Amino acid sequence: MQNPLKKTLFALYVLVIVCMAAATVVEKYSGTDFVRSNVYGAWWFSLLWAVLTAAGVVYFLRHRCKSWSGIALHLSFVVILAGAFVTHVSSERGTVHLRQGAYISTCVMYDSHNQPHDVQMPFQMRLDRFDVQYHEGTDAAEDYVSQFTIIDHGKQYSGKVSMNRIFRYGAMRFYQSSYDNDMLGASVSFNSDPIGIPLTYTGYALLFISLVYMLFDPHGAYRKLLRLSHLKKGLMMMALLFALGSGSAQAHVLPKESADRFGRLMVLHNSRICPLQTFAIDFTKNLYGKASYNGYSPEQVLTGWMFYADDWMQEPMLRLKGAEMRDRLQLPEYVPVSQFFNSAMGGYTLGPYVQEYYGGNHDAFHSQVAAIDNKIQLIMELRSGSLLKLFPYTNKGKTTWFAPTDDLPNAMDREHQQFVRSICLLLGDCALASDYMQMDAVVGKMLKYQQKNGGASMPSDRRVAAERIYNRIPFATILFMLCLAMGIISFLYAIIRMCREDNGASNGGTDADPVLKKRSKRLHLTFFGVSYAVLLLSFCALTYCEYLRWTISGTLPMTNGYETMLFVAWLVQLLALVCGVRLRLLVALGFLMSGFFLLVSHIGQMDPQIKHTMPVLNSPLLSVHVSIIMMGFAMLSFTFISGLTALLLRLVSRTAQPKMVQLQQLSLVFLYPALAALGIGIFIGAIWANVSWGEYWGWDPKEVWALITFMIYAIPLHARSVAQLHRPTAFHLFMTLAFMTLVMTYFGVNYFLGGMHSYA
Repeated sequence: MQNPLKKTLFALYVLVIVCMAAATVVEKYSGTDFVRSNVYGAWWFSLLWAVLTAAGVVYFLRHRCKSWSGIALHLSFVVILAGAFVTHVSSERGTVHLRQGAYISTCVMYDSHNQPHDVQMPFQMRLDRFDVQYHEGTDAAEDYVSQFTIIDHGKQYSGKVSMNRIFRYGAMRFYQSSYDNDMLGASVSFNSDPIGIPLTYTGYALLFISLVYMLFDPHGAYRKLLRLSHLKKGLMMMALLFALGSGSAQAHVLPKESADRFGRLMVLHNSRICPLQTFAIDFTKNLYGKASYNGYSPEQVLTGWMFYADDWMQEPMLRLKGAEMRDRLQLPEYVPVSQFFNSAMGGYTLGPYVQEYYGGNHDAFHSQVAAIDNKIQLIMELRSGSLLKLFPYTNKGKTTWFAPTDDLPNAMDREHQQFVRSICLLLGDCALASDYMQMDAVVGKMLKYQQKNGGASMPSDRRVAAERIYNRIPFATILFMLCLAMGIISFLYAIIRMCREDNGASNGGTDADPVLKKRSKRLHLTFFGVSYAVLLLSFCALTYCEYLRWTISGTLPMTNGYETMLFVAWLVQLLALVCGVRLRLLVALGFLMSGFFLLVSHIGQMDPQIKHTMPVLNSPLLSVHVSIIMMGFAMLSFTFISGLTALLLRLVSRTAQPKMVQLQQLSLVFLYPALAALGIGIFIGAIWANVSWGEYWGWDPKEVWALITFMIYAIPLHARSVAQLHRPTAFHLFMTLAFMTLVMTYFGVNYFLGGMHSYA
């Protein structure tokens, strides 16, 4: 009876995974409402989970598990699913649209099929005030705050909600949702789930405790694994760690020193105050695809376009990425702006194509034309001065930064207005007259003006210094080349050494020359020492890069794809350094995996620009959620590369079985804490979501694929139930393929499926 039950349980488990994966793809094409109603909210999906849970409980009881951590862990899933079911059938959620001063007694509530209905509330609500709080001196929102009053049976209760701050009234929890364009109204969502949330949180607590205890249980499988003689030394530190151009004539430019001084001015760019150097880098990258041009610094490029635009119009600086535009217009990869201005052909030659693009023709050619048109418009805006928001003005405690062409406030005195209007013209005169000493003096006056009038919006000297250092050093580019080069060399060396050891063992070791053996050992120690030192140096450089981004942004650098890739690379190198002292293969694997992560961040469509964090992401829970999950991803990457190594050994060596067994045990050493980190991270994210918008599980594609990844990687830990994974070849093949779910979770959702998590 047990064997059919096991097969049924496994089939249900796989069916749930397949249904969830398919639902995320269907959602992309049919919409979120469709899958919420027809999949996640459907009776058959709840029944499928219920049958899987029941079959799992029966199988678990018959299996007679004696591990307290195993019992608690599986019980936690039952409690979490029970809480989710109670939430599904009994919770109430809706939205109240408030207008300032108006008494509102109705709300919109949603049924189990996500259909809205108008409902009378048992009390009235009145919006007293709505505010958008901005980062000082910028138009980047820091928080959205609604202050309201609840009138219940003649009594008034004041409430306040903002992003990541909820208000409780009885069993109801209120959350900031949205606001009206005129700033006189706001929508506040609410959720009433007095039983489901406590029950689910109880399951979360039990899950956290059992996952951590699983790693420290003296009678558990993980501790038994660590007692293996060739793994015992060094790996115990993991538990502690877990707890803890083209050629052309020379363009007219400013001297490098004068351009550098100009780059030290502050400017409002990307909704934050930063050195003009940062703006110059982004400007140059936008046009040319690189941070410099023909040996000129980005500051020289920027000032060249500002003061010597006629010369720079002839520079082949615009990069045409798409082959369609190059082929159709017979153009090289880099062209000058003047290429697109021809009086004999009617002026702006791209004009007709741009009109066709905005008329609805979005094929590859027209999309590439629109991209080049945007670059040209950027140049025109720079030449007009509208991009150069260099001049702060503080009035009534609020600082606003202006460009010379902006409409200046009437409250600004005439002297200040004259300074703002004329100072850039004076700079241009100095540049054309090659009077660089006078120009440096004018830049000095502008910097003093900023310091005097910028108020609290001016970044600290420490932050400015950090940003200028960060701008000068392309950390990701340097480190990915270093790590991949060292990784390939170290990995090939390790494979060759393993094969030689296997051949020596197969010959009985009789032909081993003691002198050669000693020399080989010395070479191995030297190679390992150099590799370890280089990895340590790379880790220090990456740590410094993370520190600089943290200092510049003021928040943990884990809020977008670029930053999380850097963080995963950092974690991989940390793990390799900690565990590589005894397991030297991990140094090579650490180089390879961190190099690949850094390469992805370098060549992918990720944006390394530093920006203010979105208000909803400004939460300590988010930082914990992301960092723990990234730790899990880093450890799972080791299981992937261990699997590849084992499969490669099997192809090149006839006696690879012992090494494959060791690599299998090594993968399991990483798999246990990785799964614990993934589980804890996922459900901390659920708590954050409940605090932020009142829904601890919303079946967002990223949530679903994280759960799928967790469920897939949990299979090898049930080796007694899945006997096939005892065999090293099957195990390593499974771990290699399982890594694709992690890739889908991180990249597939971000760049294919979309969803609420796609900004990260």
